[in-house]
Amino acid sequence: MREIRRKDRMMDPEEAYSLLLSGEYGFLAMVNADGGGYGIPFSYVWDGKQTIYFHCAPEGHKLENLAKENRVTFTVVGATQLLPEKFATAYQSVMAFGEITRELPEEEGKTALRLLVEKYSPDHKQSGEKYIQGAFHKTVILKMHIHHITGKKK
Repeated sequence: MREIRRKDRMMDPEEAYSLLLSGEYGFLAMVNADGGGYGIPFSYVWDGKQTIYFHCAPEGHKLENLAKENRVTFTVVGATQLLPEKFATAYQSVMAFGEITRELPEEEGKTALRLLVEKYSPDHKQSGEKYIQGAFHKTVILKMHIHHITGKKK
């Protein structure tokens, strides 16, 4: 991995993981099947360790791309504030680098969906469980194993 050029803007790892935990959504960047770049916004959940989970439909462009190249980057942007008088922006962001796995044991996939319900619909866990049971076999769970993470802020 290349080192961050502006070391004065580096977040410490704890702060970077905190942003990954609290972020609402992020952008998954991958290599397009034809060799170009492809990025897509995603809701996600971090398991508190080295894994980020996503869910999606069982077919589509991103899955075709990931079948050819599973190395990805996931970026979450936190709070931003324009500073027009300084011609700058105050920001915080975190980038996770890793690989996506698609084939998961059923129980891990359901656990990932429960984590997503807990993050995005914490007051609806019971109905979320019913939804998981009904939609599980029509849903693909993507597991990103984080190899490296960096965070920056200004």
